[in-house]
Amino acid sequence: MAVTHSTDTPGRVIPISDEEFEDFDTEATAFLRGERDSDLYTGFRLKQGVYGQRQADVHMIRVKLPFGGVSADQLDAFAEVAERFAPLKKGHITTRENVQYHHVPLPLAAMAIRVLGDAGLSSREACGNTVRNVTGDPWGGICNDEVYDATPYAGAFVRYFVRHPLTQLLPRKFKVAFTGSETDRVVTDIHDLGFISQVRHEDGKEVRGFRMVTGGGLSIMAKRAFVLYDFVPLTEYLRVSEAVLRIFERSDDLRRNRAKARIKFLVHRVGIEAFREMVEEELKGDWAKRDYPLDDLVYLDDEAAEAPALNGHVPTVAEADREMFERFMRSNVQAQIQDGYASVEVKVTRGDLSPEQFRGLATILRTHGSGRARTTPWQNIVLRWIPQNRVYDVWRELYALDLGNPGALEITDVVSCPGTDSCKLGITSSMGLNRAVQGKIEEMDIQDPLTRQILVNMSGCPNSCGMHHVGNIGFHGAAIKSGDRQVPAYHVFIGGNRRAGEPMKLGTLLRTRLPAKRVPQAVERLILDYEDNREEDDEAFNDYVDRLGKVYFNELLKDLSLPPEFSDENREHFVDWDRDRLYVLERGEGECAV
Repeated sequence: MAVTHSTDTPGRVIPISDEEFEDFDTEATAFLRGERDSDLYTGFRLKQGVYGQRQADVHMIRVKLPFGGVSADQLDAFAEVAERFAPLKKGHITTRENVQYHHVPLPLAAMAIRVLGDAGLSSREACGNTVRNVTGDPWGGICNDEVYDATPYAGAFVRYFVRHPLTQLLPRKFKVAFTGSETDRVVTDIHDLGFISQVRHEDGKEVRGFRMVTGGGLSIMAKRAFVLYDFVPLTEYLRVSEAVLRIFERSDDLRRNRAKARIKFLVHRVGIEAFREMVEEELKGDWAKRDYPLDDLVYLDDEAAEAPALNGHVPTVAEADREMFERFMRSNVQAQIQDGYASVEVKVTRGDLSPEQFRGLATILRTHGSGRARTTPWQNIVLRWIPQNRVYDVWRELYALDLGNPGALEITDVVSCPGTDSCKLGITSSMGLNRAVQGKIEEMDIQDPLTRQILVNMSGCPNSCGMHHVGNIGFHGAAIKSGDRQVPAYHVFIGGNRRAGEPMKLGTLLRTRLPAKRVPQAVERLILDYEDNREEDDEAFNDYVDRLGKVYFNELLKDLSLPPEFSDENREHFVDWDRDRLYVLERGEGECAV
């Protein structure tokens, strides 16, 4: 397919509207003076990606990063926002490849989104009942297993549907992912719409398109997506997507129950065959006869043109660095399909980056790369187009930033949402638990390579922002009673899978609920039992789980699930991780569906 679109500016996918910043200033000021209806203002605010927190008078700002793409200049802007406007002095990478800031007062939020906009960063429709951030493969365009790079067409999807009248008040949020590879590093099967690159040959010509899947999702009633079409050509994928969104937007029956308003409930209720018929009927409408200006929408970024030149210099690895650097090479570095270059996945603990770390990453990208990076669905960041002979220098600079740890996508790379640190829907301190579980795992000093492949996810409530359903071991926040007191606790999932190149699998929910302070002990017990009782030396964790079954694991953890009795000796069980007062379940109404 011929494309005449000129090369885009790195990282600038969503058009920036100065008028929207002015409107936000005006509306925020009027709201603070009591001149705006609260509910109407909330809807306005959410479309600009400014979300209410459980703490009064402060907000979360969510910045959209389509397909996770970010430039060095934008990392500097993230540093400035963290430094000037975020009381915690950090930005947080999410499992939707966004960057968030928490505890920002409303007057400062207006200033922050202007700083972000100057760098080409947009928070438009990052919240609310809209098409949320469109995620993409962090290795898109540089991996050796792609059919073709889906990045330009993910960008076109974003540009078409951001600010589209159809998508401003959907029944619920709508999540989309693109990948160019069957390896599927973005888990398309858990999305409302997913796109996987495909190629067909017709009349001796190559025709590019996508396999489209729909109806996936986690949270309440986690579901795997169905294949909507095996092949939709590039000329048609936006049209078919709009048909799906039109059906969703008109589904007033979904609007009656906010908890069941995602498109997965419609697709799984009627079945994929009936839903496909609905799409076919929708495509007969007059709206579908128009042309889609794909050439004007695609996002084209010639990273290779700005990659550093290759040279023959190979630095000597210091003997004191050798062991850790070699581990880093095995777990965090991949050769690109382009000869001589590598990608470096930076393991970002709990997804949090300080201003110094944002700026340090920007400097590394300018010095050693193409000036581009991509965030991942697992809260890390991938530095692209690094000459292979510079990887050691990059690692040393990362290490100085406290970002040089090996173990990306391994057992110490624990994923979690912010939980009660900021979210109104949070039940437990999932970030505190992340810190405790990671500490326990690191204390175990696991060397077994199969054990190191176990992935741990946790969420502070059932909504699965930490994607607990697809971890090999997963947890979501709950509360249990002990006498007249409450204990912070977690439901347990085992046997899920999110590892790229393997079939996605939803974990099995155990009957067991664990007090929060016993979760690290439970993780340790599961790990040790796996190492002691796997049937063969090469039996993977999920195979061990499937072989032994749910009853076995309920029994294995049974003693840990017993509610503690309140006493001075047991008081710690009644205080959540990273907290200093007795736990009381305090859950507000989230704004996701306002």
